[in-house]
Order: sequence, then C-alpha cells, then structure tokens
Amino acid sequence: MSEEKKPTPITMKDVQAKAEEKKCPVQQTLVFIEEFMAEPMCGRCFPCSFGSYEMRIRIKKIAGGAATDEDIARLKRITSNMLKASMCKKGKDTAKFIAEKIESGEYLRHIGKECSEKECNALFEYIIIPEKCNSCGICKDVCKDNAITGEKRKPYLSGYPPFEIAQRRCTKCGECIKVCPEGAIEFISISEEKKPARV
Repeated sequence: MSEEKKPTPITMKDVQAKAEEKKCPVQQTLVFIEEFMAEPMCGRCFPCSFGSYEMRIRIKKIAGGAATDEDIARLKRITSNMLKASMCKKGKDTAKFIAEKIESGEYLRHIGKECSEKECNALFEYIIIPEKCNSCGICKDVCKDNAITGEKRKPYLSGYPPFEIAQRRCTKCGECIKVCPEGAIEFISISEEKKPARV
C-alpha cells in the first residue's frame, strides 16, 4: 500500500505570488497577510503573530472603506516593530512587503473612498442611469439577489417606477452590467457619487 503524499508546504514565494494576482495594493496586502497567517507563520514570536493579526484588522477596514488616517499610522508602527523584533525572516519579509505597499499612496486614496483598480467592492456601487435606461427589465431578470426594482415598460402606458438598484441587497456580482443593452448601468466610486453635481 503506497504512502499518501504529504501536501507541499506553502512558501513565502507562494504567498507573494498569490498576493500579486491582485492589482490593488490594499488587496495585495490583505491576501498576503491572510495567506501568511494560514500557513507560513509559525506563531512563535509575539511581534509577528500579534502584529499580523492587528494588521489584518486594519487592512480589512481600509479595503472596506471604514478606516481613518489613524489606521495607516498604526500599520506603519506595526510594520516597523515587526521589522525590528520578529525572530525569523518570514515575519520581517511580511512587514517589508506591507510597508512598501503602504507607501504607494493607494492607502490614502482608500481613506478617501477611492480604489484606483476597482478591486475593493465596498468602495463602489452599481447604479442605473435613468436617461439611458429603456426599462426593458433584462437586468432585473438576471439579478440573483433581487436587488433591482422597477417595472418593464409596456406600449402606450406611462407612470412606471424607474429601475433602480437597492445597494443593501446588491452583492456586486456584475451580471446586470453585462446584459444591459443600453449601457445604462455603471460601476462608480462612492466618492464620485457623493460629489455635488456640476451646475
């Protein structure tokens, strides 16, 4: 009877490669820290194990649009401590990777509710542009989350409620934007939506 093959251990190179599949620096660091904590991290030294846990909390807040400048300051302090006090190269490499991404400037953009690569879904919304919508209802038919409201237009009748997307229900799967024949659905930054309209 042949012995079962043991799974190949995940290396730091594997962790970095997985992180770099993302384009957004914030998403890269989130993937990196989660992959690192899942296996390569040994958890033997306090600065690395506690620091990694704290960093994951802060990075999730930044990706979710709920962070402040203080979260970036704390991340910088944690990475500095890990670089100095981690007992192994793995912890130091993790701190170095995250510290470099923080300096990209993308973290500050996320504090302002913007993600240049459009990978942080919490910072974006799908909206229907009324002027472009012909009320065909195709988007509503494909929405698995029942997040689209409105009624299909019928000949010779008026007064139908326009099609809209209920943001609390929308999971941002993107199926509606794929099927809209008029290009009436757009994926916009929350920061753009809240800007005052030009006069």
